[in-house]
Amino acid sequence: MSVLALDAVRIRNDVDGREIVRGVSFTLEPGGVVGIVGESGSGKTITCRAALGILPEHFTIASGRIDLDGHDVATLTPKQWTGLRGSTISAVFQDPASYLNPSLTVGSQVAEVVRVKLGLRRKAARLHAIELLSSVRLGKAVFDQYPHELSGGMLQRSLIAAAIAAEPKVLIADEATTALDVTVQAEILDLLADLRDTTGLALVVVSHDLAVVAQFCDEVLVMREGEVVEQGPVEKILYHPEHEYTQLLIAEHESYGLERYLVPS
Repeated sequence: MSVLALDAVRIRNDVDGREIVRGVSFTLEPGGVVGIVGESGSGKTITCRAALGILPEHFTIASGRIDLDGHDVATLTPKQWTGLRGSTISAVFQDPASYLNPSLTVGSQVAEVVRVKLGLRRKAARLHAIELLSSVRLGKAVFDQYPHELSGGMLQRSLIAAAIAAEPKVLIADEATTALDVTVQAEILDLLADLRDTTGLALVVVSHDLAVVAQFCDEVLVMREGEVVEQGPVEKILYHPEHEYTQLLIAEHESYGLERYLVPS
């Protein structure tokens, strides 16, 4: 059974009536990895926000259907969404510092997620938070450090620890490695791969970096101006692109390391 399925999803801005996303479909199985690529404004992030139930004000799903672990999201109440978000589907975004409170230690923030989502008491939540930080390759000392004391890669790992606290089935990584240098980016992707392999976590990887998608994903959607212009297995889409926009993206990225992953098949 799929853990996340989008079927011909269209998203509308109710203020001006424009459709921002037009007809996105994909199915994500446990342990699967779907990549979504495209330039800024192509509809990648708004599609993911629909799956998370956090569309901006005045944006609505105009038609189509999103199923999250057997739930039609259109039928979910705010209370039900609160229960599912974090425990069934979670997300990590670009710029991790903006999602952490600078006046609280990193560990206390992870522990608070544990307390809310798992209902643990303070001491048990602290111990579990330390275990979570360890699972994302952060030492115990990080628990008592503040966000400004950590590097970008460490901050992103901390957010991943919080995101997986309630053992979600789906994790959306929306440009989660964009602000990181190449070495740290590789470490974060390796971490996500380990989580997928050990827990069956399914991933949606949103990126403008085709090398990330080529390295990490099973299926890829290429989006442009709200539409999916090409979709299929990574090997087919990136080795043998048919749409001129996909061809253009690949040509633009070859100088940034994509050729390391695009070995002729």
